[in-house]
Amino acid sequence: MTTQHRGLFAIPVTPFTDTGAFDEASLRSTLAFCLEAGTHGIVTPVNASEFSTLSTEERHTVNRATVEEISRAGKKGIVPAVIGVCAETTAEAVAYARHARDTGADAVISMPAYQEPTDEAHIFDFYVALAEGAGLPIYIQNHEKTNGIGHPMSADFIVRLCREIELVQYIKEESQNTGFKISHTIANAGEHCRGIMGGKAGRYLFDEVRRGACGTMPACESADVHSQVWNLIDAGDLNGARELFNDLLPLLNIEAAFGTAIYKEVLYRRRIIASPYKRLPGLTLDAHDHEELELILNALSPHFTVRTPVTRP
Repeated sequence: MTTQHRGLFAIPVTPFTDTGAFDEASLRSTLAFCLEAGTHGIVTPVNASEFSTLSTEERHTVNRATVEEISRAGKKGIVPAVIGVCAETTAEAVAYARHARDTGADAVISMPAYQEPTDEAHIFDFYVALAEGAGLPIYIQNHEKTNGIGHPMSADFIVRLCREIELVQYIKEESQNTGFKISHTIANAGEHCRGIMGGKAGRYLFDEVRRGACGTMPACESADVHSQVWNLIDAGDLNGARELFNDLLPLLNIEAAFGTAIYKEVLYRRRIIASPYKRLPGLTLDAHDHEELELILNALSPHFTVRTPVTRP
């Protein structure tokens, strides 16, 4: 795949049963939903996928299912599979990257190893090792609080990574001062950076696109609406894109407050996953939150293009 990665790259959740067991059937339903919703790429397992709670075997299953569902939908070579390989150590991340390559992934994405030293020299060595192990294009995930790092990488350091490590080609920029970092990296990395995608559920998408971003990577619960927003932007209909985005924004706002709990509750209500159970600790919804979410989804649902569950045997 030689064309630039561009568009809505959705992040599927990792579904579990009510007792917390890995639910592969619901995972495949989620992947099929993303593809039916018109996403331009799939990114998993990463933060929104609760990657840190998954065993090695579960992560391998996520990798295989992602590539298989893209192929099953007839979109191999059209919809890139970007596999998350972040781990506690460099050796683990490299092993995940090799598995992703051998499974048929198109790229890998990672924050630095989060149980190792986090100075720039060690982070640089991490991405060198990842490039050597993966042999695939690499996305740097620059998160505002990257696990053990506790702070994002600087724009100048990201430029250096792009310029000095050939396979470091893309960035997911979701740290503080995102707009500046996108502008600075594009201006100074030049052809060594093939593209930058935003995060934070696409809440700052319009500013990011103005600055040259090639896409966005949100969680997948409203992928059919998010993809429409991107397609309108790409077609030059910014007024139409803003109108639709404004209808989506209440969901993104409540998502910002609750994170994984909202991703999964929406997918559960849309009958795409069998349970909203999450392994990560954190906020849960009370009766008032459920009532607010119901109102938000009722208002947004006319924009849903995937109306019924998309299941796979």
